[in-house]
Amino acid sequence: MFGLTILGNNSAVPAFGRHPTSQAVSYEDQVFLVDCGEGTQLQLARYKIKRNKINHIFISHLHGDHYFGLIGLLTSLGLMGREHDLTVYGPSLLENIIMMQLEAAGTQLKFKLNFVKLTEGGMIFSGTKMEVLCFPVKHRIPCFGFVFREKKLPRKLLPEEAKRLEIPANFFHHLQLGEDYHSPGGILIKNERVTTANTPGRIYAYSADTIYDESLSSIFANANLLYHESTYLHEMEDRARERFHTTARQAAAIAAKSGVKKLLLGHFSSKYETLDPFLHEATAFFPNTDLAIEGVTYRII
Repeated sequence: MFGLTILGNNSAVPAFGRHPTSQAVSYEDQVFLVDCGEGTQLQLARYKIKRNKINHIFISHLHGDHYFGLIGLLTSLGLMGREHDLTVYGPSLLENIIMMQLEAAGTQLKFKLNFVKLTEGGMIFSGTKMEVLCFPVKHRIPCFGFVFREKKLPRKLLPEEAKRLEIPANFFHHLQLGEDYHSPGGILIKNERVTTANTPGRIYAYSADTIYDESLSSIFANANLLYHESTYLHEMEDRARERFHTTARQAAAIAAKSGVKKLLLGHFSSKYETLDPFLHEATAFFPNTDLAIEGVTYRII
């Protein structure tokens, strides 16, 4: 399964039972943690997400509501006897902050902690079935969003047609990778004669904290699910702009322009006790919108 579990959906201050930003992206047997606000490890336990499956943590920026829970989580993993490597991706200063905290406490982790410094957009992780890209967004300090992209599946083989054309079975794997076949007699058999395109890889895009920026639509294009911050309702558009945030209506506009399948709203200001107005505002411009609710897992389909 490719899914997203919301651990925290609020902005700077915990309020009304909502926690600062954190979410877990699950793909088959892997868990990728995206941001790690205060209380994240409690939320992981509450929603039964196995911490030992987290091998990659992505921190968008160094505002506290996005990483103040990180040192606590790392320390707990050490106390629980973790031994396998963990990689943290984040702004350049993050490594110094974490290492200073560990040193001040005299903490020595039994697992190797790797840091990948984010300085520009591009590919930052590539596994056998999943890849992760980062991209800069416009916020008050350096900040990055992330795109989780399922690697394109091999082409579907038409075995009966391949056999009819006398293509040897030991070449079938190459056909699935898109290669043409040249027979011993010099005949070219084009790949599309014996294969069909498979299902395109699914995409989850995480916007991070950003001012309204239409240029991001090319990055979000055709995502199966887009999580976009919607700190304020549109009546507070001026405040959103001053604080480099986005309104629910603006998030819907970006989703519509990008051609995404589904929009998820989050990063709500503690000014708002109820969240229904966010959904009402956004669906008027992009109907397939939902609220990021803590503890809910959204399938990426």
